[in-house]
Amino acid sequence: MGIVLQLVIILVFSYYSCYGSSSLEDPLSTYYDIGDETSSVYNHAYPTYFETIGELNRDDYFPANDDPAVSNRFSDYGDELAADDDEVSSSDIGSPSSSLRVINVDNFGAYRNGDGTDATEAFEKSWKQACSTSTGAALILVPLNKRYLLKPVRFSGPCKSPITMMVYGTIEASADRDDYKKDTRHWILFQYIQNLKIEGGGTFNGKGDIWWKNSCKIDKSRPCITAPTALTFYDCQNLRVKNLRIRDSQQIHTSFEKCLDVEAINLLISAPGLSPNTDGIHVGNTRRMQIRNCVIRTGDDCISIVSGSENVHATDITCGPGHGISIGSLGAGRSEAHVSNILVDTARLTGTTNGVRIKTWQGGKGKADNIIFQNILMQNVTNPIIVNQNYCDQADPCNEQESAVHVSNVVYKNIKGTSNTAVAVKFDCSKSFPCSGVMLQDVNLVRVGGTQAAKALCKNVKFAQLGKVSPKCP
Repeated sequence: MGIVLQLVIILVFSYYSCYGSSSLEDPLSTYYDIGDETSSVYNHAYPTYFETIGELNRDDYFPANDDPAVSNRFSDYGDELAADDDEVSSSDIGSPSSSLRVINVDNFGAYRNGDGTDATEAFEKSWKQACSTSTGAALILVPLNKRYLLKPVRFSGPCKSPITMMVYGTIEASADRDDYKKDTRHWILFQYIQNLKIEGGGTFNGKGDIWWKNSCKIDKSRPCITAPTALTFYDCQNLRVKNLRIRDSQQIHTSFEKCLDVEAINLLISAPGLSPNTDGIHVGNTRRMQIRNCVIRTGDDCISIVSGSENVHATDITCGPGHGISIGSLGAGRSEAHVSNILVDTARLTGTTNGVRIKTWQGGKGKADNIIFQNILMQNVTNPIIVNQNYCDQADPCNEQESAVHVSNVVYKNIKGTSNTAVAVKFDCSKSFPCSGVMLQDVNLVRVGGTQAAKALCKNVKFAQLGKVSPKCP
Protein backbone atom coordinates (compact mmCIF):
# COMPACT_ATOMS: atom_id res chain seq x y z
CA MET A 1 0.00 0.00 0.00
CA GLY A 2 1.34 3.43 -0.84
CA ILE A 3 2.06 6.18 1.59
CA VAL A 4 -1.10 8.14 2.36
CA LEU A 5 -0.58 11.86 2.46
CA GLN A 6 -2.66 13.87 4.93
CA LEU A 7 -2.59 17.56 5.70
CA VAL A 8 -1.84 18.23 9.34
CA ILE A 9 -1.02 21.36 11.29
CA ILE A 10 2.53 21.33 12.58
CA LEU A 11 3.87 23.69 15.19
CA VAL A 12 7.08 24.87 13.62
CA PHE A 13 9.67 25.73 16.23
CA SER A 14 12.23 26.97 13.76
CA TYR A 15 12.01 27.66 10.06
CA TYR A 16 14.86 29.04 8.04
CA SER A 17 16.14 29.46 4.53
CA CYS A 18 19.79 29.35 3.64
CA TYR A 19 19.25 32.21 1.21
CA GLY A 20 17.48 34.52 3.64
CA SER A 21 17.34 35.00 7.40
CA SER A 22 13.67 35.93 7.61
CA SER A 23 11.00 33.29 8.07
CA LEU A 24 9.31 32.17 4.88
CA GLU A 25 5.65 32.76 4.21
CA ASP A 26 4.96 29.19 3.11
CA PRO A 27 5.81 27.12 6.22
CA LEU A 28 6.00 23.38 5.89
CA SER A 29 2.43 22.22 6.34
CA THR A 30 2.46 18.71 4.95
CA TYR A 31 3.70 15.69 6.77
CA TYR A 32 3.12 12.03 6.32
CA ASP A 33 0.87 9.72 8.24
CA ILE A 34 0.67 6.06 7.47
CA GLY A 35 -2.79 4.51 7.30
CA ASP A 36 -4.30 2.77 10.32
CA GLU A 37 -3.25 -0.55 8.90
CA THR A 38 0.44 0.11 9.56
CA SER A 39 0.49 2.98 12.00
CA SER A 40 1.70 0.80 14.86
CA VAL A 41 4.79 -0.04 12.82
CA TYR A 42 5.74 3.29 11.34
CA ASN A 43 4.76 5.68 14.12
CA HIS A 44 6.44 3.91 17.02
CA ALA A 45 8.93 5.60 19.30
CA TYR A 46 12.57 5.25 18.42
CA PRO A 47 13.91 1.89 19.70
CA THR A 48 15.76 2.26 22.98
CA TYR A 49 18.86 0.49 21.69
CA PHE A 50 19.37 3.34 19.22
CA GLU A 51 19.61 5.91 21.99
CA THR A 52 23.19 5.08 22.96
CA ILE A 53 25.78 4.83 20.24
CA GLY A 54 28.42 2.31 21.16
CA GLU A 55 30.83 0.02 19.40
CA LEU A 56 29.06 -2.39 17.08
CA ASN A 57 30.10 -5.96 16.50
CA ARG A 58 30.24 -6.38 12.73
CA ASP A 59 29.73 -10.12 13.03
CA ASP A 60 26.29 -9.48 14.47
CA TYR A 61 25.22 -7.82 11.25
CA PHE A 62 27.46 -9.29 8.57
CA PRO A 63 27.83 -12.97 9.48
CA ALA A 64 29.58 -15.48 7.28
CA ASN A 65 27.43 -17.48 4.91
CA ASP A 66 27.72 -20.55 7.10
CA ASP A 67 26.86 -18.68 10.29
CA PRO A 68 23.93 -20.38 12.07
CA ALA A 69 22.24 -17.01 12.58
CA VAL A 70 22.06 -16.58 8.83
CA SER A 71 21.15 -20.19 8.17
CA ASN A 72 18.23 -19.99 10.57
CA ARG A 73 16.54 -17.26 8.55
CA PHE A 74 16.13 -19.82 5.76
CA SER A 75 15.00 -22.69 7.97
CA ASP A 76 11.29 -22.38 7.27
CA TYR A 77 11.60 -24.50 4.16
CA GLY A 78 12.43 -27.70 6.01
CA ASP A 79 13.85 -30.63 4.09
CA GLU A 80 14.54 -30.72 0.38
CA LEU A 81 11.54 -31.37 -1.83
CA ALA A 82 11.01 -34.70 -3.49
CA ALA A 83 13.17 -35.01 -6.58
CA ASP A 84 10.57 -36.63 -8.82
CA ASP A 85 9.30 -34.70 -11.81
CA ASP A 86 5.72 -35.54 -11.01
CA GLU A 87 2.49 -34.04 -9.87
CA VAL A 88 2.42 -34.10 -6.08
CA SER A 89 0.09 -32.81 -3.45
CA SER A 90 1.00 -29.27 -2.48
CA SER A 91 0.51 -30.25 1.14
CA ASP A 92 3.98 -31.79 0.88
CA ILE A 93 5.44 -28.28 0.98
CA GLY A 94 2.77 -26.59 3.02
CA SER A 95 1.11 -24.71 0.16
CA PRO A 96 -2.62 -23.95 0.41
CA SER A 97 -3.12 -24.71 -3.29
CA SER A 98 -4.70 -27.99 -4.39
CA SER A 99 -1.76 -29.35 -6.41
CA LEU A 100 1.38 -28.36 -8.20
CA ARG A 101 3.83 -29.83 -10.64
CA VAL A 102 7.38 -30.21 -9.32
CA ILE A 103 10.08 -29.98 -11.97
CA ASN A 104 13.59 -30.95 -10.91
CA VAL A 105 16.34 -29.38 -13.02
CA ASP A 106 18.42 -32.53 -12.54
CA ASN A 107 15.91 -34.49 -14.59
CA PHE A 108 17.09 -32.48 -17.58
CA GLY A 109 20.77 -33.17 -16.88
CA ALA A 110 21.58 -30.01 -14.95
CA TYR A 111 23.86 -31.75 -12.44
CA ARG A 112 26.50 -34.25 -13.54
CA ASN A 113 28.60 -35.17 -10.54
CA GLY A 114 29.61 -31.56 -9.94
CA ASP A 115 31.99 -31.49 -12.89
CA GLY A 116 31.19 -27.89 -13.84
CA THR A 117 28.96 -28.90 -16.73
CA ASP A 118 26.98 -26.05 -18.29
CA ALA A 119 23.46 -26.36 -16.84
CA THR A 120 21.91 -23.52 -18.86
CA GLU A 121 20.01 -25.73 -21.30
CA ALA A 122 18.61 -27.87 -18.48
CA PHE A 123 17.32 -24.77 -16.69
CA GLU A 124 15.78 -23.48 -19.92
CA LYS A 125 13.96 -26.78 -20.48
CA SER A 126 12.75 -26.77 -16.88
CA TRP A 127 11.41 -23.25 -17.31
CA LYS A 128 9.69 -24.09 -20.58
CA GLN A 129 7.87 -26.99 -18.94
CA ALA A 130 6.90 -24.93 -15.90
CA CYS A 131 5.72 -21.99 -17.99
CA SER A 132 3.50 -24.24 -20.11
CA THR A 133 1.84 -25.92 -17.12
CA SER A 134 -1.84 -25.10 -17.40
CA THR A 135 -3.31 -26.96 -14.41
CA GLY A 136 -2.37 -25.89 -10.90
CA ALA A 137 0.98 -24.25 -10.23
CA ALA A 138 4.52 -25.21 -11.18
CA LEU A 139 7.58 -25.48 -8.98
CA ILE A 140 11.12 -25.62 -10.35
CA LEU A 141 13.41 -27.40 -7.90
CA VAL A 142 17.13 -26.59 -7.64
CA PRO A 143 18.31 -29.27 -5.18
CA LEU A 144 20.31 -28.80 -2.02
CA ASN A 145 24.10 -29.20 -1.74
CA LYS A 146 24.70 -28.96 -5.48
CA ARG A 147 26.32 -26.32 -7.69
CA TYR A 148 25.03 -25.36 -11.11
CA LEU A 149 26.90 -23.36 -13.75
CA LEU A 150 24.75 -20.96 -15.76
CA LYS A 151 25.68 -18.85 -18.74
CA PRO A 152 23.49 -15.81 -19.51
CA VAL A 153 19.88 -16.99 -19.60
CA ARG A 154 16.42 -15.49 -20.03
CA PHE A 155 13.30 -16.88 -18.39
CA SER A 156 10.38 -15.30 -20.23
CA GLY A 157 6.62 -15.22 -19.89
CA PRO A 158 3.78 -14.88 -20.07
CA CYS A 159 3.21 -18.26 -18.42
CA LYS A 160 0.01 -20.24 -18.02
CA SER A 161 0.24 -20.66 -14.24
CA PRO A 162 2.07 -19.31 -11.18
CA ILE A 163 5.69 -20.45 -10.89
CA THR A 164 7.91 -20.92 -7.86
CA MET A 165 11.64 -21.44 -8.35
CA MET A 166 12.83 -23.11 -5.16
CA VAL A 167 16.59 -22.63 -4.99
CA TYR A 168 18.18 -24.80 -2.32
CA GLY A 169 21.55 -25.25 -3.99
CA THR A 170 24.04 -22.79 -5.51
CA ILE A 171 23.74 -21.25 -8.96
CA GLU A 172 27.07 -19.90 -10.24
CA ALA A 173 27.76 -17.62 -13.19
CA SER A 174 30.15 -18.47 -15.96
CA ALA A 175 33.46 -16.71 -15.37
CA ASP A 176 34.22 -16.63 -19.11
CA ARG A 177 33.50 -13.10 -20.31
CA ASP A 178 33.12 -14.36 -23.88
CA ASP A 179 29.91 -16.07 -22.81
CA TYR A 180 28.33 -12.63 -22.39
CA LYS A 181 29.02 -11.28 -25.88
CA LYS A 182 25.38 -11.60 -26.95
CA ASP A 183 24.11 -9.83 -23.84
CA THR A 184 26.57 -7.85 -21.77
CA ARG A 185 23.88 -6.43 -19.48
CA HIS A 186 22.30 -9.52 -17.93
CA TRP A 187 23.29 -12.80 -16.34
CA ILE A 188 19.83 -14.11 -15.30
CA LEU A 189 16.80 -12.25 -16.63
CA PHE A 190 13.17 -12.87 -15.66
CA GLN A 191 10.77 -10.96 -17.92
CA TYR A 192 7.05 -10.58 -18.67
CA ILE A 193 5.94 -12.87 -15.84
CA GLN A 194 3.04 -12.71 -13.41
CA ASN A 195 2.88 -14.55 -10.08
CA LEU A 196 6.52 -15.55 -9.75
CA LYS A 197 8.29 -16.57 -6.54
CA ILE A 198 12.00 -17.22 -6.16
CA GLU A 199 13.05 -18.47 -2.73
CA GLY A 200 14.56 -21.41 -0.90
CA GLY A 201 17.64 -20.26 1.05
CA GLY A 202 20.10 -21.03 -1.73
CA THR A 203 22.80 -18.89 -3.33
CA PHE A 204 23.31 -16.99 -6.57
CA ASN A 205 27.04 -16.37 -7.11
CA GLY A 206 27.90 -13.90 -9.88
CA LYS A 207 31.65 -14.65 -9.85
CA GLY A 208 32.20 -10.94 -10.26
CA ASP A 209 35.92 -10.69 -9.54
CA ILE A 210 36.86 -11.20 -13.21
CA TRP A 211 34.68 -8.19 -14.07
CA TRP A 212 35.81 -5.96 -11.22
CA LYS A 213 39.51 -6.15 -12.05
CA ASN A 214 38.72 -5.16 -15.64
CA SER A 215 36.59 -2.20 -14.59
CA CYS A 216 37.73 1.30 -15.49
CA LYS A 217 37.05 2.29 -11.88
CA ILE A 218 39.70 -0.19 -10.72
CA ASP A 219 42.10 0.04 -13.68
CA LYS A 220 42.01 3.61 -15.00
CA SER A 221 43.84 2.59 -18.17
CA ARG A 222 40.92 0.44 -19.34
CA PRO A 223 37.86 1.69 -21.22
CA CYS A 224 34.58 1.68 -19.33
CA ILE A 225 32.41 -1.26 -20.39
CA THR A 226 29.06 -2.64 -19.33
CA ALA A 227 29.01 -5.56 -16.91
CA PRO A 228 26.04 -7.88 -16.34
CA THR A 229 23.47 -7.46 -13.61
CA ALA A 230 23.19 -10.73 -11.69
CA LEU A 231 19.39 -10.94 -11.32
CA THR A 232 17.10 -8.73 -13.40
CA PHE A 233 13.33 -8.69 -13.11
CA TYR A 234 11.70 -6.84 -16.00
CA ASP A 235 7.99 -6.20 -16.40
CA CYS A 236 7.00 -8.67 -13.70
CA GLN A 237 3.84 -8.45 -11.61
CA ASN A 238 3.07 -10.06 -8.25
CA LEU A 239 6.69 -10.97 -7.67
CA ARG A 240 8.30 -12.31 -4.49
CA VAL A 241 12.05 -12.79 -4.05
CA LYS A 242 12.68 -14.19 -0.60
CA ASN A 243 15.27 -15.95 1.58
CA LEU A 244 18.22 -15.95 -0.80
CA ARG A 245 21.93 -15.27 -0.71
CA ILE A 246 23.16 -13.22 -3.66
CA ARG A 247 26.89 -12.60 -3.76
CA ASP A 248 29.70 -11.17 -5.86
CA SER A 249 27.60 -9.86 -8.72
CA GLN A 250 29.33 -8.79 -11.90
CA GLN A 251 27.72 -5.39 -11.45
CA ILE A 252 24.30 -4.78 -9.81
CA HIS A 253 23.10 -7.69 -7.68
CA THR A 254 19.32 -7.38 -8.16
CA SER A 255 17.45 -5.00 -10.45
CA PHE A 256 13.68 -4.53 -10.51
CA GLU A 257 12.59 -2.68 -13.64
CA LYS A 258 9.04 -1.84 -14.69
CA CYS A 259 7.60 -4.17 -12.05
CA LEU A 260 4.39 -3.98 -10.03
CA ASP A 261 3.57 -5.43 -6.60
CA VAL A 262 6.96 -6.72 -5.50
CA GLU A 263 8.33 -8.18 -2.27
CA ALA A 264 12.07 -8.54 -1.63
CA ILE A 265 12.40 -10.19 1.77
CA ASN A 266 15.23 -11.72 3.82
CA LEU A 267 17.97 -11.22 1.26
CA LEU A 268 21.64 -11.48 2.20
CA ILE A 269 23.57 -9.57 -0.47
CA SER A 270 27.34 -9.37 -0.28
CA ALA A 271 30.34 -8.20 -2.29
CA PRO A 272 33.65 -6.58 -1.28
CA GLY A 273 33.50 -2.93 -0.31
CA LEU A 274 35.73 -1.95 -3.25
CA SER A 275 33.84 -3.90 -5.91
CA PRO A 276 32.65 -1.34 -8.51
CA ASN A 277 28.98 -0.66 -9.25
CA THR A 278 27.73 -3.61 -7.23
CA ASP A 279 24.47 -2.05 -6.01
CA GLY A 280 22.51 -4.39 -3.78
CA ILE A 281 18.89 -3.69 -4.74
CA HIS A 282 18.20 -1.37 -7.68
CA VAL A 283 14.63 -0.19 -8.27
CA GLY A 284 13.53 1.59 -11.44
CA ASN A 285 10.10 2.38 -12.85
CA THR A 286 8.59 0.05 -10.26
CA ARG A 287 5.49 0.60 -8.14
CA ARG A 288 4.24 -0.87 -4.89
CA MET A 289 7.37 -2.59 -3.65
CA GLN A 290 8.26 -3.84 -0.16
CA ILE A 291 11.92 -4.42 0.76
CA ARG A 292 12.15 -6.02 4.21
CA ASN A 293 14.73 -7.52 6.54
CA CYS A 294 17.69 -7.43 4.17
CA VAL A 295 21.41 -7.41 4.99
CA ILE A 296 23.38 -5.70 2.22
CA ARG A 297 27.15 -5.18 2.01
CA THR A 298 28.43 -3.99 -1.36
CA GLY A 299 30.77 -1.66 -3.21
CA ASP A 300 27.97 0.71 -4.25
CA ASP A 301 24.48 1.70 -3.08
CA CYS A 302 22.87 -0.82 -0.77
CA ILE A 303 19.53 0.31 -2.20
CA SER A 304 19.11 2.67 -5.16
CA ILE A 305 15.71 3.96 -6.25
CA VAL A 306 15.54 5.74 -9.60
CA SER A 307 13.04 7.33 -11.94
CA GLY A 308 9.52 5.99 -12.32
CA SER A 309 9.43 4.40 -8.87
CA GLU A 310 6.47 5.01 -6.57
CA ASN A 311 5.31 3.61 -3.25
CA VAL A 312 8.53 1.82 -2.36
CA HIS A 313 8.95 0.87 1.31
CA ALA A 314 12.29 -0.35 2.70
CA THR A 315 12.19 -1.54 6.33
CA ASP A 316 14.62 -3.34 8.63
CA ILE A 317 17.67 -2.80 6.45
CA THR A 318 21.28 -3.42 7.48
CA CYS A 319 23.72 -1.68 5.14
CA GLY A 320 27.50 -1.53 5.03
CA PRO A 321 29.99 -1.46 3.55
CA GLY A 322 28.55 0.41 0.61
CA HIS A 323 27.36 3.81 -0.52
CA GLY A 324 24.24 3.92 1.64
CA ILE A 325 20.59 4.18 0.62
CA SER A 326 20.03 6.46 -2.36
CA ILE A 327 17.24 8.11 -4.26
CA GLY A 328 18.79 8.59 -7.67
CA SER A 329 20.72 9.53 -9.47
CA LEU A 330 17.98 11.41 -11.31
CA GLY A 331 17.93 13.68 -14.35
CA ALA A 332 21.13 12.61 -16.11
CA GLY A 333 21.49 13.90 -19.66
CA ARG A 334 18.74 16.50 -19.15
CA SER A 335 16.19 13.73 -18.71
CA GLU A 336 12.90 13.97 -16.84
CA ALA A 337 12.66 11.94 -13.64
CA HIS A 338 9.90 11.24 -11.14
CA VAL A 339 10.17 9.44 -7.80
CA SER A 340 7.51 9.69 -5.09
CA ASN A 341 6.13 8.10 -1.94
CA ILE A 342 9.31 6.47 -0.66
CA LEU A 343 9.71 5.22 2.91
CA VAL A 344 12.93 4.04 4.55
CA ASP A 345 12.13 2.93 8.09
CA THR A 346 14.37 1.18 10.63
CA ALA A 347 17.81 0.90 9.08
CA ARG A 348 21.32 0.47 10.40
CA LEU A 349 24.23 1.80 8.33
CA THR A 350 27.83 1.05 9.26
CA GLY A 351 30.95 2.46 7.61
CA THR A 352 29.15 3.57 4.45
CA THR A 353 30.34 6.41 2.21
CA ASN A 354 26.88 7.97 2.42
CA GLY A 355 23.94 7.52 4.70
CA VAL A 356 20.58 8.46 3.21
CA ARG A 357 21.12 10.36 -0.01
CA ILE A 358 19.14 12.09 -2.74
CA LYS A 359 21.24 12.82 -5.83
CA THR A 360 20.16 14.64 -8.99
CA TRP A 361 22.05 15.94 -12.01
CA GLN A 362 21.92 19.56 -13.09
CA GLY A 363 19.88 20.13 -16.22
CA GLY A 364 17.27 17.49 -15.47
CA LYS A 365 13.62 18.07 -14.72
CA GLY A 366 10.81 16.38 -12.84
CA LYS A 367 10.51 15.79 -9.12
CA ALA A 368 11.49 13.66 -6.15
CA ASP A 369 8.88 14.15 -3.46
CA ASN A 370 7.06 12.64 -0.50
CA ILE A 371 10.07 10.84 0.94
CA ILE A 372 10.54 9.71 4.54
CA PHE A 373 13.76 8.55 6.20
CA GLN A 374 13.07 7.54 9.80
CA ASN A 375 14.36 5.39 12.66
CA ILE A 376 17.90 5.13 11.32
CA LEU A 377 21.15 4.46 13.15
CA MET A 378 24.42 5.65 11.57
CA GLN A 379 27.76 4.24 12.74
CA ASN A 380 30.93 5.85 11.37
CA VAL A 381 29.13 7.03 8.23
CA THR A 382 30.44 9.61 5.76
CA ASN A 383 27.74 12.13 4.77
CA PRO A 384 24.96 10.68 6.96
CA ILE A 385 22.29 12.99 5.50
CA ILE A 386 22.90 14.44 2.06
CA VAL A 387 20.90 15.98 -0.76
CA ASN A 388 22.98 16.83 -3.82
CA GLN A 389 21.24 18.56 -6.71
CA ASN A 390 24.62 19.15 -8.33
CA TYR A 391 25.59 15.48 -8.70
CA CYS A 392 28.30 14.88 -11.30
CA ASP A 393 29.66 11.34 -11.70
CA GLN A 394 31.85 11.80 -14.77
CA ALA A 395 35.46 12.52 -15.62
CA ASP A 396 34.81 16.00 -17.06
CA PRO A 397 33.36 18.79 -14.91
CA CYS A 398 29.62 19.31 -15.26
CA ASN A 399 28.51 22.67 -16.60
CA GLU A 400 26.14 24.70 -14.45
CA GLN A 401 22.55 24.34 -15.64
CA GLU A 402 19.39 26.34 -15.04
CA SER A 403 16.96 23.43 -14.61
CA ALA A 404 16.92 20.70 -11.96
CA VAL A 405 14.85 17.86 -10.60
CA HIS A 406 12.75 19.44 -7.84
CA VAL A 407 13.25 17.85 -4.41
CA SER A 408 10.33 18.46 -2.04
CA ASN A 409 8.51 17.15 1.02
CA VAL A 410 11.33 15.13 2.56
CA VAL A 411 11.25 14.07 6.22
CA TYR A 412 14.23 13.00 8.33
CA LYS A 413 12.95 11.67 11.65
CA ASN A 414 14.73 9.91 14.51
CA ILE A 415 18.14 9.64 12.89
CA LYS A 416 21.03 9.15 15.27
CA GLY A 417 24.64 8.06 15.25
CA THR A 418 28.17 9.06 14.35
CA SER A 419 29.55 10.88 11.33
CA ASN A 420 32.99 10.16 9.89
CA THR A 421 33.10 13.66 8.41
CA ALA A 422 32.81 17.12 9.90
CA VAL A 423 29.69 17.78 7.83
CA ALA A 424 26.97 15.37 8.95
CA VAL A 425 24.03 17.13 7.28
CA LYS A 426 24.43 18.57 3.79
CA PHE A 427 21.81 20.13 1.52
CA ASP A 428 23.45 21.26 -1.72
CA CYS A 429 20.34 22.35 -3.58
CA SER A 430 19.71 24.23 -6.80
CA LYS A 431 19.45 28.01 -6.80
CA SER A 432 16.84 27.85 -9.57
CA PHE A 433 14.82 25.01 -8.01
CA PRO A 434 15.51 25.01 -4.26
CA CYS A 435 14.72 22.01 -2.10
CA SER A 436 11.44 22.70 -0.30
CA GLY A 437 9.31 21.22 2.44
CA VAL A 438 12.25 19.56 4.20
CA MET A 439 11.65 18.48 7.80
CA LEU A 440 14.30 17.45 10.32
CA GLN A 441 12.86 15.99 13.52
CA ASP A 442 14.82 14.44 16.39
CA VAL A 443 18.12 14.19 14.54
CA ASN A 444 21.28 13.68 16.59
CA LEU A 445 24.52 13.12 14.67
CA VAL A 446 27.92 13.54 16.33
CA ARG A 447 31.51 13.29 15.10
CA VAL A 448 33.32 10.00 15.51
CA GLY A 449 35.32 10.28 18.71
CA GLY A 450 33.17 13.11 20.01
CA THR A 451 36.01 15.65 20.23
CA GLN A 452 34.42 18.06 17.74
CA ALA A 453 30.86 19.00 16.95
CA ALA A 454 29.38 17.92 13.65
CA LYS A 455 28.27 20.60 11.18
CA ALA A 456 25.39 21.20 8.81
CA LEU A 457 25.81 22.89 5.43
CA CYS A 458 22.52 24.05 3.97
CA LYS A 459 22.32 25.77 0.59
CA ASN A 460 19.09 26.77 -1.14
CA VAL A 461 16.76 24.73 1.06
CA LYS A 462 13.46 25.58 2.76
CA PHE A 463 13.20 23.55 5.92
CA ALA A 464 11.71 23.12 9.36
CA GLN A 465 13.29 21.63 12.48
CA LEU A 466 11.32 19.94 15.26
CA GLY A 467 12.43 18.46 18.54
CA LYS A 468 16.14 18.15 19.21
CA VAL A 469 18.12 18.57 15.99
CA SER A 470 21.91 18.45 15.96
CA PRO A 471 23.64 19.65 13.92
CA LYS A 472 21.18 22.34 12.87
CA CYS A 473 21.07 24.17 9.60
CA PRO A 474 22.23 27.73 10.34
